[in-house]
Amino acid sequence: MNRDQVVLITGATGGIGRATARTFASAGCKLVLTDTDPSALSALEEELKADHCQPIISLPGDLSETGFWDELIANAFAKWGTVDVLVNNAAWRTIETMRTIPVETWEKTLRICLTAPAFLSQAVAKRMEALRRPAVIVNVSSMMADRPAGTSPAYIASKGALNSLTAELAVTYGRSGIRVVGVSPGYVDTALSRDYQDADGNNVSARLIDAVSDNVPLGRGASPEEIAAAICWLTSEGASYITGTTLVIDGGFKPNFSGYSVKRNQFPDQF
Repeated sequence: MNRDQVVLITGATGGIGRATARTFASAGCKLVLTDTDPSALSALEEELKADHCQPIISLPGDLSETGFWDELIANAFAKWGTVDVLVNNAAWRTIETMRTIPVETWEKTLRICLTAPAFLSQAVAKRMEALRRPAVIVNVSSMMADRPAGTSPAYIASKGALNSLTAELAVTYGRSGIRVVGVSPGYVDTALSRDYQDADGNNVSARLIDAVSDNVPLGRGASPEEIAAAICWLTSEGASYITGTTLVIDGGFKPNFSGYSVKRNQFPDQF
């Protein structure tokens, strides 16, 4: 990546978003950061400025409100005249099944996780085409699009659609020099991985994490920094021929059929 690049990151104060902002800032990039929590966003901006002395603008806002999309893009281009990298990272979801989810929750989840990335991408690509400049769009998906748990139907649907959107946008904008790629993390140690509750309101995240980790060949979840490193690499010259695909970053979870506790029962000396 170039030191003068402008990088726009949504969901910037969450685990992956924060790590991604830090990684791009350390590479000398200018940042446009957005999230719903103004105080957390301000604190992140001050931290990055202190650590890296990089130009940063932060714009708190709610991506479920369609009017904010235009405001975000307009501010970014008004400040620097370009957005070289767009990272569609923001996410929102509830923990419930298709049996109980209300249509309002379904629609809000899709607005934040799918519709906002689609139209932020459209807005950035339109302006970059007019400037005749290349760009990279990174959509942050989830391995749950392929391995659903049955407990976040709108989130799962949005992430599956986001993977298809990544391919569609790559085809649409490729001849303009705009690459569109995705990352599909498995279990990552973030707040979204620690809010699972049972029917009585007890937090059962630790048990779920243990169960998932038992199925990961590398034996652990990812750190946000590992996902951020992949995102940053995908925007670099080293990935210049990669577009229209989503990189799975799950420690081998997706292709594994059975947990290692099961394997050890069958072959105790080999696993």
